[in-house]
Amino acid sequence: MRSAELALGRTFGVTFDHGEDFFAALAEFCTANDVRQGIIPSFIAGFAEAKIVGTCGKMENPEAPLWDSVYLTNAEVLGAGTVAFNPADNTISPHIHVAVGLKERSAVGHTSHLLEAKVMFLTEMTFVEVLSPDMRRRRNPDLYDVPLLTFGAS
Repeated sequence: MRSAELALGRTFGVTFDHGEDFFAALAEFCTANDVRQGIIPSFIAGFAEAKIVGTCGKMENPEAPLWDSVYLTNAEVLGAGTVAFNPADNTISPHIHVAVGLKERSAVGHTSHLLEAKVMFLTEMTFVEVLSPDMRRRRNPDLYDVPLLTFGAS
């Protein structure tokens, strides 16, 4: 277990527009507002299409991370996540999870890690900037090289 007291900065209301790439719009928001890291307590969205982590096949090692994805369309979405900063290339490193309901399939749901998405009509988000400590994603070679959130020098 790791923890750190977070010094919070500004709180933003953010909307993405129809047709935008979700992650590109998130990066654009961060650049435009000089935000490097933060918390997304929640967002609601419509996605014309999305890729989330998942499979319909047998997993050879259910304890290992899954690198496959499923493709979903015409979805209503509730999500949350964190945004860390990668100083090596001056980019953000988001980690977003979503609950997705497929409108034309009786709103049947899927929940997983978001890999890609194209906004349909809207995304409405609350974003809370974290001033300190530094939030980074460091790969853990003992856990399949998964990038894990760390705080400060940890």
